[in-house]
Amino acid sequence: MSDLSHLALPGATFAVRVTPAARRTGVEMVEGVIRISVTAPPEDGKATEAARAALAEALGVAKTRLVLVRGATSRDKVFRLEDQPGVRSSR
Repeated sequence: MSDLSHLALPGATFAVRVTPAARRTGVEMVEGVIRISVTAPPEDGKATEAARAALAEALGVAKTRLVLVRGATSRDKVFRLEDQPGVRSSR
């Protein structure tokens, strides 16, 4: 998994491309795009939650600080890093 902790700034947004049902979970930066592979299937939000957990681990933050902004049913998703867990910013 890639170390993306240098990108973990409060209020930052992360556009990611998720590949569900992969052989193994991983996060990598390819030509400026964050690509997340998860073993979870693309059903009932399982892949989205797995992607959120993988991104949080790569950023070195709690997964509760990552909020899905858009892309709940898409492979292309946007997450935002909140200032504090459970507190939504006005951005």
